[in-house]
Amino acid sequence: MTIRLYDTNARQIRDFTPLVPGCVSIYLCGATVQAAPHIGHIRSGLNFDIMRRWFAYRGFDVTFIRNVTDIDDKIITKSADQGRPWWSIGYENERAFNSGYDALGCLPPTYEPRATGHVTEMVEMMRGLIERGHAYESEGNVYFDVTSYADYLSLSRQELDNIRQPESSGETGKRDPRDFAMWKSAKPGEPSWETPWGRGRPGWHLECSAMAHKYLGEAFDIHGGGLDLIFPHHENEIAQAKAFGDEFASYWVHNAWVTMSGEKMSKSLGNSVLVSEMVKTWRPIVLRYYLGTPHYRSMIEYSEEALREAESAFARIEGFAERVTEMAGKAVEPAAEVPPAFAEAMDDDLGVPQALAIVHTTVRQGNSALAADDKDAAIARLSEVRAMLGVLGLDPLDPHWAGETDRGEELHGAVDALVRLVLEQRESARARKDWATADAIRDRLQQSGLAIEDSPTGPRWTLGPR
Repeated sequence: MTIRLYDTNARQIRDFTPLVPGCVSIYLCGATVQAAPHIGHIRSGLNFDIMRRWFAYRGFDVTFIRNVTDIDDKIITKSADQGRPWWSIGYENERAFNSGYDALGCLPPTYEPRATGHVTEMVEMMRGLIERGHAYESEGNVYFDVTSYADYLSLSRQELDNIRQPESSGETGKRDPRDFAMWKSAKPGEPSWETPWGRGRPGWHLECSAMAHKYLGEAFDIHGGGLDLIFPHHENEIAQAKAFGDEFASYWVHNAWVTMSGEKMSKSLGNSVLVSEMVKTWRPIVLRYYLGTPHYRSMIEYSEEALREAESAFARIEGFAERVTEMAGKAVEPAAEVPPAFAEAMDDDLGVPQALAIVHTTVRQGNSALAADDKDAAIARLSEVRAMLGVLGLDPLDPHWAGETDRGEELHGAVDALVRLVLEQRESARARKDWATADAIRDRLQQSGLAIEDSPTGPRWTLGPR
């Protein structure tokens, strides 16, 4: 068994060899909490949740760090515009992110450090970089000298003469416009912390280098994040950490975006779809299926039609699970191991689409067993399906999803009573061979969004695809 991952730094798929046998350490750039999350934000956390689950299935002891950037220019600007403390904006949105992660079934990280809780570590790193000649203080700011680090831009493969660092106001005193800020001097009214170079606040890139060092040490296995973070964020993280003396990450793994009309989903473009609004319309498990089943390196073009297709595909899986459970009369436990073809797909750079094809094939085999009244085979297929879906965080029978409903339990009970009354009328029509009336009742129920299935134990209904 060898897990293989696409390493952005190497530009190829590599065999995964952990630094510590049997263990894997992962650092994921998490939320910048200046606003509530859209589904593009949550996709990254979801993709790495699947990675983390697969490593755990393969027997690794996983340490998973997902940071929170709770101070940045946009948070400070919003604080001033809204007359609210900067920390209240950050904390409110941090809770919104965690609610989104929880709703879509992401396991909590091992540690979830906030940037503002690690100023001491940042000061230590800056002091070391200044002593080594890689950074300098100017007018209360601290900058990294990009020309001092020979391997700068090795991740993004750019030319130094062609780059331009994103800047904010107040970044004065640079020796070279390509240098980037590690620490920004305090402006009146802004949050600030005391340092040997005066009061100020962190630069974005320094936060992650310092937190990765604190929680994972000088070297760790995997650093993850979205494609948009390769430059400048990850490039600058590498420069700081390695110039400080850390080996830093062995593998760099980046997920693709959720796009709308071909553009990356973002607040600034006004094309975002908030998770808090999406879960009012779509079941969270369907959103997880939609966001988690494409390959993590593939773009997802958002559309209502694509979501409906995901809903229909998952309904086929869920319906099979419900029918077998009903037939078995008890819970069917997940198999101890996933099928070999599923494992082979997941080992190959987390090939979820190929793995999902195995799930659907197994569901079809299970449905054939149901039709043939082969109880043992149907139960065996569900056991395999549950094992595979568990790895993907999509098992509809898992306790996390067991109470999930987008209508509410009370409403479901009321609808169930009404539908069963109508179905009794349909059964009476069938008994007296009034097929026209029976078919008309079925058609009206289907037009109302219900799917009716005639089973050996009688008719049953489910919510059909919207």
